[in-house]
Amino acid sequence: MPSRLLAVVAHPDDDTFGCSGSVALHADEPDFRFALVHVTSGEHGQIADPGLATRDTLGAVREEEDRRSWVALGRVPDRHEFLRYPDGGVADAHLDGLVARLEDVIREERPDVVITFGPEGITGHPDHIATGLATSTAFHRVRGEEGGPRRLLHSCLPASAMRAFNEMLISTGQEAMDLENPRLYQPRGVPDATVKMMVDCSAVVEAKAAALREHRTQANDMSDVPEEARKEILRMETHVIAWPSPSPEAPVLGDIFEGLG
Repeated sequence: MPSRLLAVVAHPDDDTFGCSGSVALHADEPDFRFALVHVTSGEHGQIADPGLATRDTLGAVREEEDRRSWVALGRVPDRHEFLRYPDGGVADAHLDGLVARLEDVIREERPDVVITFGPEGITGHPDHIATGLATSTAFHRVRGEEGGPRRLLHSCLPASAMRAFNEMLISTGQEAMDLENPRLYQPRGVPDATVKMMVDCSAVVEAKAAALREHRTQANDMSDVPEEARKEILRMETHVIAWPSPSPEAPVLGDIFEGLG
């Protein structure tokens, strides 16, 4: 059975949102292997509490927060790397070099499934978009090789979920998002018809929430979201199946390894 996962994300906590629930669902399986790569250390992120970090120490602090998040989840990665590209500067980096590094990781890990960002980068963050492009390029260069990866997932937010979230903001008296013209770093959806992977993480949502709480320097990211809505956000992990591209009539799958056999 397929059981090897590689996630490539831009910043510490991207992984908690994007794939920690799926990891928790497979955590007790003896053959499950999970490799995780962060392209940056998030050193230009926010500092929710000045007692937690300084601008000079934030990158190292966020790396440690991410390690602790996986301890809190109950399943640490078998391989966990920080490539330490400049936070906010991945798109300006020499992407051929990043692609080559990711090719090496894919060849060494031989994952069945690779998870990264799609072209919209979930929030339009240039680091997300560049990370997803580099990872997807590396995936396609390696997939035809013996032992190459079999499925590429682009983490995403369905447009219907974004509309529902916007309605929640309005009903609680908060500022609504402009879904038609999203600002940079604002979450944005993809057409529901393209979302062919929806993993229900209800059984492990408390563990996922505990993992998210370890990202203390970034606490303000979810501080305005009501608790009920926060758990709903964490409950589902949704992806576009970027390769092999499913037909429009293909069913929505409920597990990252489903159908690989």
